[in-house]
Amino acid sequence: MRRMMVEGVPGVEQPDLTAGGAVQVTEHRAPGPEGAPDVTLTVLRPRAAHGPRPAIYHVHGGGMVAGDRHSGMHLFLPFVVDHGAVVVSVEYRLAPEHPDPDPVEDCYAGLVWTADNAAELGIDPGRLIIAGPSAGGGLAAGTALIARDRGYPKLSHQVLVCPMLDDRFENPSSRMLDGEGMWDRNDNLFGWTALLGDRRGGPDVSPYAAPARAADLSGLPRTYIDTGSADSFRDEALIYAQRLSQAGVSVDFHMWGGGFHGFDITGADAALARASVTTRADFIRRALET
Repeated sequence: MRRMMVEGVPGVEQPDLTAGGAVQVTEHRAPGPEGAPDVTLTVLRPRAAHGPRPAIYHVHGGGMVAGDRHSGMHLFLPFVVDHGAVVVSVEYRLAPEHPDPDPVEDCYAGLVWTADNAAELGIDPGRLIIAGPSAGGGLAAGTALIARDRGYPKLSHQVLVCPMLDDRFENPSSRMLDGEGMWDRNDNLFGWTALLGDRRGGPDVSPYAAPARAADLSGLPRTYIDTGSADSFRDEALIYAQRLSQAGVSVDFHMWGGGFHGFDITGADAALARASVTTRADFIRRALET
């Protein structure tokens, strides 16, 4: 799984992050959490843009155990090319070699560096969006909670795509798939156990690791959440969206009937996938223009 996410699917050409020269790609190192290694980030910037630009801070997926900062980054290229956004993608340490809190603290360290260096990167700090799919959606949600609780930086929006939010397996969708689909209950158990070890499902799990455990969701940025009706994360995404709304957070929530985990990528040519991608892109575009 790790090799495929880093090297890509055999026979499928890797995307050109420069978009034919229209995008500048740079690598940076940020101070890591206290006592930890530096955090590496890849930054995409439009060459033709001038003045402070909105930014998307990208947290890749991979079940907490796979992927790197380039995984899925090409999906954000249209926002750089067409809307002049800056995209920053973080390389966080992976479980099980680096269990909680290492991954989410790396994500937060990279976010702090991004905000601290906004002027150098050409970023408008008032338009800073955090986004991620799957495990990256869970880590994005956890990072947003940390940013709220520590008072910095201020996020304008969070975009949580089929997010991995709850380690407790208490909802029907977390148990409904066994040997089916892209991410079944066995995969889910593996990912959460890699991250949390024996703490998984117990009382000593931080809401920064499993955001569904957060008692207070007030004060979080405007949120977009989507999921498929056949996704293991369906129920936790729905409940999180409901709780955010009850806490006074503006929420756009979409459940795509028949969609499985990752359907928007693995079934990208299907009408359902195109509709989901278009709806999400419209939200991000509006967020960039706010």
